[in-house]
Amino acid sequence: MRNQKGFSLIELLIVVTIIGIVAAIAIPNLIASRRAAHEASAQVSVRTIFTGQVTYQATLGLGTFASDLTTLSNARIIDSSLGSGSKSGYTFAIVEQAGTGQSAVFGCYGVPAITTWPAATGTRRFGLTEAGVLRGDSTIGTTPNTRTLITGMTNL
Repeated sequence: MRNQKGFSLIELLIVVTIIGIVAAIAIPNLIASRRAAHEASAQVSVRTIFTGQVTYQATLGLGTFASDLTTLSNARIIDSSLGSGSKSGYTFAIVEQAGTGQSAVFGCYGVPAITTWPAATGTRRFGLTEAGVLRGDSTIGTTPNTRTLITGMTNL
């Protein structure tokens, strides 16, 4: 008889099954860690906007805050990617107290750009006011477009 070398069909099926089991365990954890990284980046970005607002108020704003992210970006206080309003799977904006038009108060928020599983870039939204307290909640699908909604979030 001839000496045959190679894998049998059963051996190949066992290897494929083992690879499938490992992938079924690893992929959800990989997606969760990616989402956590996006959320951590969003928290840092909201704090960066706050720092930029304080810097703008003390230097260029003559006591008033910037009305939008583009103003902070053009003044080279924040980077251009954050100034565009989108970074690391989150969308960011600066908002005022509804109807007041006051330039001495502000709020900023970050909401996930994609909210459907499994491609969701985050499960929480984040906000911050001129008080400097980072807040967050899991109300996905709604944008906190007033400062009042941001102050209603839970302190982090």
